[in-house]
Amino acid sequence: MKLHKPLVEAVIDCLKQIMADHKYSDKVLEKTFKANPQWGSRDRKFIAESVYDITRSFRYLSFIAETEKNFRMILAAYFFEKGIDFPEWPDFQTISTRPFEIKKKSIDSPAILHSYPDELWQICENELGKEKWLKEAQALNEQAPVVLRTNTIKIKKTELIKKLAEAEIEVDELRVFESALQLRKRQNIFTTSLFKDGLFEIQDAGSQLIAPFLNVEAGQKIIDACAGAGGKTLHLAAIMQNKGKILALDVEEWKLDNLRKRAKRAGVSNIEARLITGEKTISQLRNSADRLLLDVPCTGIGVIKRNPDTKWKSSKEVIEKTKQLQYTILKNYSAMVKPGGFLVYATCSVLPSENELQVQKFIAEQGDVFEFIKDKTLLPSEGYDGFYMALIKKK
Repeated sequence: MKLHKPLVEAVIDCLKQIMADHKYSDKVLEKTFKANPQWGSRDRKFIAESVYDITRSFRYLSFIAETEKNFRMILAAYFFEKGIDFPEWPDFQTISTRPFEIKKKSIDSPAILHSYPDELWQICENELGKEKWLKEAQALNEQAPVVLRTNTIKIKKTELIKKLAEAEIEVDELRVFESALQLRKRQNIFTTSLFKDGLFEIQDAGSQLIAPFLNVEAGQKIIDACAGAGGKTLHLAAIMQNKGKILALDVEEWKLDNLRKRAKRAGVSNIEARLITGEKTISQLRNSADRLLLDVPCTGIGVIKRNPDTKWKSSKEVIEKTKQLQYTILKNYSAMVKPGGFLVYATCSVLPSENELQVQKFIAEQGDVFEFIKDKTLLPSEGYDGFYMALIKKK
């Protein structure tokens, strides 16, 4: 393949921002593409795939390149691994691949080989066991598939498949996931009239299991207390056939603004987005919800496939703070459920300490008020993102 200098330089610049400045890869790429509208789909694909691949394999590539700061050398190590000929520019032609080959043969650490920080590797290995974590670590290094969720408020899945085919977008039906369709090949679908008309959303198959787990019914009052940009909120609205009321709460107004825009596009009218301004917001809603979704902040280890920079932002300290926040939310926000109502505690993590152990602790402390009904874990090795969900009933 022929490499173009502006694209190669863009990859290097993106890597600096992600790995040296600790910015989020999706935001970095979004800003880069917005600043360079002249780039076509093939150019954007090269940049995005290279940036995600290198971020995903950064420790391994920096090890064989013998540097964590020379991003041009790390990119050269990536080209070496992919079998891509170096561009015929002086700053690449002086690089020898022989040192890469020697360093590659010297690797004796699974954390380096599979490209994870030692601390994170040890935490995951301790919680899951060596064999199970190795399997999940390898799965998390795969590229995430693109999955759509049919917006059943506007269209049936069978009809959407036909319309996508007419637009030359090939999908596979995922029968285990009621509204899910998986793209056969990656392509830009955000510019299509089908997306602009709100006929589908982008939502991983694993994520599409959480809203149905809450077992909502049309006409109920639902609270989505960690709504974010609203992917699961919109799914709840579709299941409820746009009836009843969904109160979407979050601590970030910009996320709620995104939710409002998405709801308008999806034709959803039963959502009210409300900012959490303090404990008063929660106390005013005490005993008011038929169903409560707590999709709590987490380490995001289960979604490293699509957010590879998560690897480099996780540490023992961050994980401990996250677990404290999770339990505070579960303990305090659960008061919003009516007696006889249900809540779902959910994360996109694979760590038991963020998942079932949090629920077990909660039930041990609140067993006179709440009872555990069931839970489900979806592992990345099963093909999609990793998620945990637990259904809890208020007595």
